[in-house]
Amino acid sequence: MADLKYKPVPHDHEAFLKDAGKRGGFRKAYENLEEEYLLVREMLSARSRSGLTQEAVAERMGTTKSSVSRLESAGKHAPSLTTLKKYAKAVGCDLEIKLVPKAGPTRRSAGPRKKRVSR
Repeated sequence: MADLKYKPVPHDHEAFLKDAGKRGGFRKAYENLEEEYLLVREMLSARSRSGLTQEAVAERMGTTKSSVSRLESAGKHAPSLTTLKKYAKAVGCDLEIKLVPKAGPTRRSAGPRKKRVSR
């Protein structure tokens, strides 16, 4: 059986962003993937808290380490809700999904309003 003890790789995300921001087009590409990066950070944080390796998570999910690695990589594919639930359970979490209203005025309908005519 593989060594299932989690050994995190040091990563200074702020330094990475500062350095990467110097490359042309990086900022726009990063902003386009903002939600995906947020999800990946949540997943990595949950796995870190659980103390599990990708191999251990894969074993608990009934999948492979490479599948878990793909899940933890932003922008490569969109995991299904079922897969996210399995991942959450494997790392000892509940999956919570929210729809958060955007700030500012919202429109009630996309079409024009019809006037009512009284008779």
